[in-house]
Amino acid sequence: MIIAAFFAVQNKENMSLEIRSPKYERASISIPQEVSHLQKSFNGTICSNKGDEYPITNNIVDLLDVEPRSMTWAQSSNHWKVTAALYEDIWRKRSLSILTGEEFPIGKEQELLIDWLHPEDGKLYLDIGCSTALYSRLVKKAQPGAEVVAIDFSGQMLQEARIKAEADQTDLFLLRTDARHLPFFGATFDGLMMGGTLNELTDPLKVLYEARRVIKKEGAFFMMHLVKAEAWYARLLQDSAGLGGLTFWEVDESNQMFERAGFTVADQFTKGIVCFTKLMPA
Repeated sequence: MIIAAFFAVQNKENMSLEIRSPKYERASISIPQEVSHLQKSFNGTICSNKGDEYPITNNIVDLLDVEPRSMTWAQSSNHWKVTAALYEDIWRKRSLSILTGEEFPIGKEQELLIDWLHPEDGKLYLDIGCSTALYSRLVKKAQPGAEVVAIDFSGQMLQEARIKAEADQTDLFLLRTDARHLPFFGATFDGLMMGGTLNELTDPLKVLYEARRVIKKEGAFFMMHLVKAEAWYARLLQDSAGLGGLTFWEVDESNQMFERAGFTVADQFTKGIVCFTKLMPA
């Protein structure tokens, strides 16, 4: 039994993350498990059998050749170093209390995330538009035996995610990529999560279609996004935010979008303009 357990640990240590080449849909790329061990810096290059190469710099795998050509103000701000540095500690941990109009600690959001996503040992989860990988770290804390992949198109956010994950002694795969073209094969993930990113997307339906493609049939998708306010003065503020690239929907409108992408709403909780939704593949 001891020998079997030893070899099981060894095999887990030698596992790699298999992704799909961004350029060749049928070509795969193996990312060594060591890349996720953020206590030790990893630099190098990975490539597919077609020859396309991608750099790994300080454990962050960069699958984007260039910066996105056109971005809204909201998207551009995510590429600023100061935004990445202040996002989680100054804004994210207080945002739900501000947006709901009452005390809403980050721990309450964490409970909902873990309860609905229900991460399990040995299973694989994806954090879409991870920013500083708050959700990813919470999932790993709740279930250290799970594997978590955190993706974002902002290199600055991923660098900050790495700093925070290293400080928390959390192992994550950090990938810089475009959520409209997820570099994964179909039915790869046991669960997905997205916190606040939906409102910033220029093509949310495309991202949701991609999410539906890569999630397994029984997987859960934990979603937090903002909905239209009821008060007229708050709606004026949201309309102004729309000029910067943020989009807000009625709850029914967002649910229709989820269903159109191939999901069904399994559970939902709305407080103020904050909406938490548990989605399942239809």
